[in-house]
Amino acid sequence: QVQLVESGGGLVQAGGSLRLSCAASGRASGRIFSRYAVGWFRQAPGKEREFVAAITWSGGNSYYADSVKGRFTISRDNTKNTVYLQMNSLKPEDTAVYYCAASSGGSYYYTASYTYWGQGTQVTVSP
Repeated sequence: QVQLVESGGGLVQAGGSLRLSCAASGRASGRIFSRYAVGWFRQAPGKEREFVAAITWSGGNSYYADSVKGRFTISRDNTKNTVYLQMNSLKPEDTAVYYCAASSGGSYYYTASYTYWGQGTQVTVSP
């Protein structure tokens, strides 16, 4: 019903910035996406997928992992069915595959709360 596609990843030097996008498409994307919270997760090689940030369906509230607080900003534009993750002051430890996901309920911090997932986009931060 809903497909999520991430974009905007790439290679950047430490201290640089990237903006990731998560676009929803599909027959029910307009009806569903605007009612779902959206989260960003990341997974580095050999590590578990971890929470990065989340935003409520209205965009009125956002949540961040301590490791990215003050550097990353999540936002959404429901008219475009798109969620963004602005990443500033990037560090080598931010290197990972970044995934967006949509949730209809539950804790934003846990992968089990999310129904729809994208395929991921690679972010690599060089020293």
